[in-house]
Amino acid sequence: MRRLRWPLLLPALPVIVAVAAALLAPWVAPASPTSGNLAARLRPPAWISGGSGARLLGTDLLGRDLLSRLIWGARISLLIALAATVLGAVVGSLIGLVSGYYRGRIDRVVTKLIDVQLAFPFVLLAIAVIAVAGASIPVLVIVLAIGSWVGHARVIRGLVLSLRERDYVQAARALGADTPRILFRHLLPEILSVILILATFDVGRIIILESTLSFLGLGVQPPTPSWGSDLRDAAAYVRQAWWTSVFPGLAIMVVVLGVNLVGDALRDALDPRTQSRARA
Repeated sequence: MRRLRWPLLLPALPVIVAVAAALLAPWVAPASPTSGNLAARLRPPAWISGGSGARLLGTDLLGRDLLSRLIWGARISLLIALAATVLGAVVGSLIGLVSGYYRGRIDRVVTKLIDVQLAFPFVLLAIAVIAVAGASIPVLVIVLAIGSWVGHARVIRGLVLSLRERDYVQAARALGADTPRILFRHLLPEILSVILILATFDVGRIIILESTLSFLGLGVQPPTPSWGSDLRDAAAYVRQAWWTSVFPGLAIMVVVLGVNLVGDALRDALDPRTQSRARA
């Protein structure tokens, strides 16, 4: 395994900052993210005329501190993204393991299920589930996990179809090893690095999906801070108060870019095929 190169890890700094802000939000946020002051609504950032040093990034349409909203929004967005990623990765990987190992009827059913979900627009699926279950953070996590398990299942299934024919798997089967032992002692360790790489990329994608659903009013509900809901609230004030939309948008862009670059670094370090191409 090659070491992670520092130049590739430098773009992870925004992710580190976002995680630190999320963990330390109660102590580092300068004000409450939900309490506002209408007399101070739409105040510009501190470096612009009319701004205040007490409100470094300005205020939104309800007079809430924008920096505090971004810090607490990082906590909500990362919590949802990590929970949905773990749930989707676990479910998708298990389905891929079982489908690729057993093949036959189970594999055909799983393949058709994957095809059906890929053909169904995610936003429509989210609307249907949220309309039935209601808009809440647990429901949002489940919806996002439903949208992410397919990628894991497809990739893991393909890997297991190849690995199940390897000599060490055939030997374990000949020695009487039961199926759970083969799946979790022999096959799973071989694909853990791939699961980690897929999950890393999923975090960035799910942050965007969560922000999209919150922007549409289907995700995190007011007054809970969320980058997507902050963008929705700022949509009518883009010209009058550009900072209310620019800073949440930048937060999403920078964090997602950092997560994807971390995923690239992990893939370069952990994927044997990438290492082979690099040596060639």
